[in-house]
Parts: sequence; C-alpha cells; structure tokens
Amino acid sequence: MNQQDFRKLISGKSGGLGAVLLRLVLSVVSWFYSGAILLRNFLYSAGWLKAYRPNAIVISIGNITTGGTGKTPLVIWLCNLFQEKNVGCAILTRGYKVKKGKLSDEPAILAKSCPDAKVIVEVDRVAGAAEGVDKFGAAVLIMDDGFQHRRLHRDLDIVVIDATRPFGYGKMLPAGLLREPVTGLKRADAVVVTRCDQIPESELSQIEKKLQLINPDMIVARSMHAAVCARTIDNKEINLEELRRKKIFAFCGIGNPDAFFNTIKGLGADLAGSKVYNDHHHYTDDCLADICEEARYLGADLILTTQKDWTKTALPVRIKDILFAYLPIEMKFPAGEGELRRLIEDTLAAKMVQK
Repeated sequence: MNQQDFRKLISGKSGGLGAVLLRLVLSVVSWFYSGAILLRNFLYSAGWLKAYRPNAIVISIGNITTGGTGKTPLVIWLCNLFQEKNVGCAILTRGYKVKKGKLSDEPAILAKSCPDAKVIVEVDRVAGAAEGVDKFGAAVLIMDDGFQHRRLHRDLDIVVIDATRPFGYGKMLPAGLLREPVTGLKRADAVVVTRCDQIPESELSQIEKKLQLINPDMIVARSMHAAVCARTIDNKEINLEELRRKKIFAFCGIGNPDAFFNTIKGLGADLAGSKVYNDHHHYTDDCLADICEEARYLGADLILTTQKDWTKTALPVRIKDILFAYLPIEMKFPAGEGELRRLIEDTLAAKMVQK
C-alpha cells in the first residue's frame, strides 16, 4: 500500500468491508504501541530512565505526527539565528537509510543551507552529541526530529505541527499518524504551526485553542513556507513573476505532497499536472522517464520539484526540451517570531550563566 492509499485508509475515506476490518486491526495494534510509548515516557519523566547531558545546549526540533510537518526549514532558520549571534552549532540527524557519515535528502539540504553548522548523521543521538562537542566544539546542538528521543537531554523542546493535518487523524500509529498522544505536548516549550496560509483562519484558531488547552505555558508561533524563486541546475533563478507564466508539471516524494502543490497554486502558477511518490522515494530511470512523458503530454514547459527531491534525481542532465527546477522555500512567521526568539535567547543566556 502506498503512502496516499494508506492515508485514505486511516482517514476513513476508503470504504468497503475490507477497509473497515483493516482499520480495526490497525486500531488494535495502535493500543499496544500507545501503551509502550506511554510507559517509556513515564519512565523518563519519573527519572527511572536517565538522559545523557552533553556539555552543550541542546535544542530539539520535533513533532508528534509522522511525515512532512516542515521541520527542516525551522532547523535552517534556527541555524541562521545562531550564525547571526556567532554561536557555533551542530545539527544531529538520523538521516534516512544511509550509512554513517553519508548525507541523504534532508541532511544534504541542511549541509548546503547551513554551511557554518556541522551536520552529524548518526542513529545514536548520544554518540552524535559527543562528536559534536568533542570533535567540533559545538556550543549548541540542534537535534532534528528529536521530540520522542528522550535519551538525550534537551534544554529546549520545539514541536512543529502542520496546520493542514495537525493531530494525525486523532489516532496513534498505525491507526493514525500520531507518534505519541497529544498530551505529550505538555513537555514542549514552544510549538511552531507550519503552513498557516493553507487553511482558513477559523481552523487555525481552533488548532491554537486546542494547543493552549493542552499546555497553556508553551509559546505558539505561526509560520508559513514561502517560496522565494525557482532554481535551475546551473543555479539560475526563475523569479516568481516568471514562474506564474509557466505551465508547470510538479512531482515530489515527501510526507505532505498536497502542501507542495498548494504552494505552487498559491503563487498563481498554472499547475497542469502532478505526480506523487512515497516519502524518501528513490528515483530510478523509469521514474524519470515517466515524469518527462507526462510533462510533455500535458504540454508543460517547466518540471518543478522540491529541494528534497532535487537532491535525489539526475533528471536535469537527461532532458533538453523542458526546463527543470526546484522550489526553495524560507520559513516566515506571521506571528510569534519575537516570542520564539526570546525563548531561545533566554535559554542560551541561562545556560551560559550556569557555566
């Protein structure tokens, strides 16, 4: 079952007796998963399981749902903030199906976007933290996708929630998309709600009310993924005005493909067609041939993808008749950026005083 079909199943959009029975089985499995997560969190909160404290400030960027919440732009924003302050930092990431020391999609983007930060790909976050401090002298460690990884102590927990699918259909994996119960947000210091521009204000207000009910002490910031231009293989920019005049065929293999397509539509561009692959998809020659064939059939003059997918495809060197580009985005904060910055600065100041 591919990613799209799975989400139709757990959201209840797939009908029929088979779908109903499968959802029942997934619900039973999710009860056991939920119990294991609750027990583990209790053991850490009670102090029976100990967290390792590195000689550095640790900021975790995580989520409570699986796939596509928009953590990577926030990590980049955070690295840029530390660069402004001349604070050395390292990014701790697990990567995805890669050997130690190798950079896959998200780590490759982080390395390119944050040249002053060391990207450490290590499944063992404690070992990665030790490497960041001992080998690279990092004063700050940014733990990517770290909310559930409690073996490494953190000084600040920032959780990313996708406004377009905030609470994982209200069910734990595999019956829903929740990695832990929403009550886990009581541990969070701040929440950044992403893609706020893609839902109505009334829905956004309801999300914020629910978040405040769960944890009234945490900061809630609104953000959006703003496209700045499109970029070609030779690093030429296609500005947004020119992009609106293109007939676009878009493809991606990310956790929330609709968000990418909605971003293109939000620019006022002509999205002639699209193709979706599973998250972290490995592109083959056949995949690339299919993309080109569909784009030509629809009369597209531009094939557009995400920066994450761009790092995994050799398509630019294979086609001559259609322009190919990716859509870099930046995180913008319509509300809450000041409060979030002050929280981070206060955390840095408090840690420095302790030293």
